[in-house]
Formats: sequence, structure tokens, C-alpha cells
Amino acid sequence: MNLIPQNAEQLELNGATVPFYKYEEDGLRILQFDTSKSGHPEPMVNAMVGLQNLSDCDKLVMINSKPPMGLYPKVEADFNFSDEMLAEGLYKITFTKKGESANTDFSDTACNG
Repeated sequence: MNLIPQNAEQLELNGATVPFYKYEEDGLRILQFDTSKSGHPEPMVNAMVGLQNLSDCDKLVMINSKPPMGLYPKVEADFNFSDEMLAEGLYKITFTKKGESANTDFSDTACNG
């Protein structure tokens, strides 16, 4: 099961522990990573890395084994997010930046959710 689009290009992000990919969709640059087979704290660590690399017109797509409930309160001031269950039993979580505020502590990668 490959959830990375054919047109995706691998991207190196400092601090990431899984591959990140970028691709264009509807005029937006999408960053995507898959932590569905990763243990804690990798989903949180990689989500914070990805969120630090978003601009106002980007989306971050996280593929994970469950919604990252511990992450949501840490980023809700600066990012919108939604999750959907995929047919494969995994979750696709999509993040967008709310604006210019910078309340998120990207170094807070403790898993407590």
C-alpha cells in the first residue's frame, strides 16, 4: 500500500526521522510523511518538523496509525487540522497554517495524548 502520489519528490528536512515528500495539488505545495509504522515519539517529532516547514499556502499531510491526540492541543493556536480514516485503516491528518502567529513550541515533542 503506497499512499505517496506518483508525482511526489522526496525532500530532506532537518530533524526528520522518516522520509518527507512534496508535490503539487490544486496549486498548493503539499508536504507529506508516513509515521503509520513508527513508534513514539516519531509521529510527534516528524509532525513538528513538518509544521515548521509550512508556509501560508501549504498543507502538511500526515499518515498515521491513529489521530495524534497529544499533538492537537500543542498546535491548535497556529494550525487548522482535520483527520479522516482511510480504507486501509490508517488516518490521514491534514494541517494548514492559520496565519502569522507563532505560539507553537516546536521543541515540545513529548507524547502525552
